[in-house]
Amino acid sequence: QVRLEESGGGLVQAGGSLRLSCAASGSIFWINAMGWYRQAPGKQRELVARINRDGSINYVDHVKGRFTISRDNAKNTVYLQMNSLQPEDTAVYYCNCIVVVPLRTLEAWGQGTLVTVSS
Repeated sequence: QVRLEESGGGLVQAGGSLRLSCAASGSIFWINAMGWYRQAPGKQRELVARINRDGSINYVDHVKGRFTISRDNAKNTVYLQMNSLQPEDTAVYYCNCIVVVPLRTLEAWGQGTLVTVSS
């Protein structure tokens, strides 16, 4: 059993910043990919950023230069620093991890944290 606990969402004005955190707990050997997805009202869930165990990173184009993903392997935690937030960044943000546990690899999702950017 793996649990992801997210924090850091909230209401911010356009141009502001927020930092999301997601901590994984459970019987974890190690975590391969750690990432953040988001789902805006009426839209499909999309990948925002992903960081792999080797440190390689992918961002969706419209957050490049504004968002920074990082991870702390010792704490099984992933962060998303979001700067220059815009109203179109408003969404529920979900943490996603590919976790290696005894005997298998599984995909875990957080419960989601709401980010609201006002204009």
